[in-house]
Amino acid sequence: MEYRRARVAGGTYFFTVVTEKRQKILCLPKNVSLLRDAFGYVMQKHPFIIDAIVILPDHLHCIWTLPENDYDFSTRWRLIKSYFSRKCETISPENISLSRKNKKQRAIWQYRFWEHLIKALLILGMILISRISEAKYEVL
Repeated sequence: MEYRRARVAGGTYFFTVVTEKRQKILCLPKNVSLLRDAFGYVMQKHPFIIDAIVILPDHLHCIWTLPENDYDFSTRWRLIKSYFSRKCETISPENISLSRKNKKQRAIWQYRFWEHLIKALLILGMILISRISEAKYEVL
């Protein structure tokens, strides 16, 4: 399957990133802190703006705006997921498939993520308003 991603420098994107087998690990206090650290670490080396983020037990949604001459969100996600995976203590070794063990990977994230280029700020405003009105949230 050929998977094509939008590549617009300075674009605003909506992402969904899901844990492997939808494990409910992201809202554990230790893991929320670890996610914050992962984002902070990557943002120092590869700047971007987090316009919005929602962390749910088994997945997260983000809206990012990339710098003007940059469209490389894939590297940022790879680094965030790797940072989190290396330091996360929640996953036990018996939950890891043979394929992942052979590749020395942890069973924390699904391999892919979903992104949508947001083409108009009006759409961004409508998404945020509808999501915020439906959700219980905590400021990180």
